[in-house]
Amino acid sequence: MTTRREAIAEAASALARSGVSDPRREARRLLADLLEESLGMAALRGDQVLAPETAAHFTALITRRCAGEPAAQIAGWTEFRRLRIGVNRQVLIPRPETEGLVDLVFAHAPPGGGRVLDVGTGSGCVALALAEESAGRLGPVIGVDVSREALAVARANAVALGLPVRYLAGDLTTAIAAGSMSVVVSNPPYLTVEEHRLLEPGVRDWEPGLALVGGVDGMFTYRVLVQDALRVLVPGGMLALEVDVSRAAKVATLASDAGWSAVAVHVDLFGRDRFVTARRGPIP
Repeated sequence: MTTRREAIAEAASALARSGVSDPRREARRLLADLLEESLGMAALRGDQVLAPETAAHFTALITRRCAGEPAAQIAGWTEFRRLRIGVNRQVLIPRPETEGLVDLVFAHAPPGGGRVLDVGTGSGCVALALAEESAGRLGPVIGVDVSREALAVARANAVALGLPVRYLAGDLTTAIAAGSMSVVVSNPPYLTVEEHRLLEPGVRDWEPGLALVGGVDGMFTYRVLVQDALRVLVPGGMLALEVDVSRAAKVATLASDAGWSAVAVHVDLFGRDRFVTARRGPIP
């Protein structure tokens, strides 16, 4: 018979041997999720003996994590701002730095709200956070993605969270009517082919390359967005992009050359150049 405490210790040891950076925390989280308990509650019951089938299931989860599968995919969810976002292999796992994209939209969106478009929505995390925190500051939120598998995840998240985000299938902004949006926000693919090849296996082998690779130089999606977002935005509308830290200045220059005004680079929570915002002309 194995207690929870013993199972966590054994799992943490296996995870550590596999190179997981915070093995005990990950072991505790996976067990808490399996038991459908909070981390705190699971920790308080350390002497409780696990049922044999539960212990076997937990061992199987730890084996998957030791093989490199991300913990969020094993659990089936991750946190993004105030939301619990469902994830699988069809979508990127939301990163903490992307939360800053939501803050920038609220800080710089044109007054009076208006419709918001999240391009390459993936799990829907950005669109859902904007809808959940809007409190009337923004209009309807729409997410678009070329991957129908990703859209299925985003729609399931919207239903689970009870948030009225509409999701459309489309390649970037091609499905969107001219002059129909006040904000275009995107965390597009921005790695080069070579950068993707050199990623740690836990990202490269488990998260969709379609959402990571932005062409040979990582700039393909930005070239398209800075042009076509001018078409879909109303005068005074805002563009907000997450960028690779090594190419923030290039994206800003690309936007300036395309005719955007008020182009600015913003840092993420780690102090790195991570976002670019711009405006389609002055606010009317």
